[in-house]
Amino acid sequence: MYHYCTLFNTNYLTRGIAMLESLAKHTTEYQIYVLCFDDITYKILDERKIPHTILITLDEFEDKELLACKPTRNLGEYCWTCTPALIYYCITHFTLPFCTYVDADLYFFDNPNILIDEMGHNSISLTKHNYTPQYDQTATSGIYCVQFMSFKADTNGLKALLWWRQKCIEWCFARFEDNKFGDQKYLDDWTTRFEGVYVLQNERCGIAPWNVQQFPTLRPIFYHFHNLSFVDEDCVYLGSYKLPKPTISNIYKPYITYLLALRAQYMPHNFDARKPQEKSWKTHLRYFKRKLRGNYNVFKLKYFKSEV
Repeated sequence: MYHYCTLFNTNYLTRGIAMLESLAKHTTEYQIYVLCFDDITYKILDERKIPHTILITLDEFEDKELLACKPTRNLGEYCWTCTPALIYYCITHFTLPFCTYVDADLYFFDNPNILIDEMGHNSISLTKHNYTPQYDQTATSGIYCVQFMSFKADTNGLKALLWWRQKCIEWCFARFEDNKFGDQKYLDDWTTRFEGVYVLQNERCGIAPWNVQQFPTLRPIFYHFHNLSFVDEDCVYLGSYKLPKPTISNIYKPYITYLLALRAQYMPHNFDARKPQEKSWKTHLRYFKRKLRGNYNVFKLKYFKSEV
């Protein structure tokens, strides 16, 4: 049995559901624990009854340390703060031998259990950002991405997890400061700071907008749909990276089609964080700059609906 955990609120609800259902599509040998950041998320997931999914409320999860730092963080920063605490909570509260954290904006195209098997006897697994050179943000965003991380409930795993949990409670903000950024830059030296740390080698792991240029035709185990956002009622923004055409056709189209189907199920609720487009003189300037660079990634939704 494999054990996963994640967290999200209503802004990420359709993405979270898509991630959960894509996981259920590719494996049955697992449980996933979902920290619901609001009552609506809990209610919808409880009604949907996605297989192998166990729901956790904030009231069950939050402790004094988390509640004390919560007023100092915005929602995104508090989610990051809660990540190591959630992994530790799942391991200790549910007596798990190990737990793998996954971001809510991942989507699985294959069975991720093989990545957990890859770590072997090691206690911790990390995924590299593996940046394409022109997008290298290692200095500010870190070597590793929190997107998919495994911890065993052994001495090495718990030592690193508790250290990370405490660091995120002390400082976890969406800015680069003193070689820190959110929950992520803390991981940079783990291969030397802690024992039993393994960096996943499977190149189908951790494919994302910042590195997919290197793997335009590779089918990922999971894809990280970082910075995807819906604009107005009829557009979607795929982020600021230059995306290969096969990636848009083979990766983004099926995902967005799935999200749009979920949107239709829950209309008129806004569970995919749709927002109006900001319009100013800068909008046109930004359009021309991105067109010249080949990374103007705003698409009409009909482009994806046509593929259904």
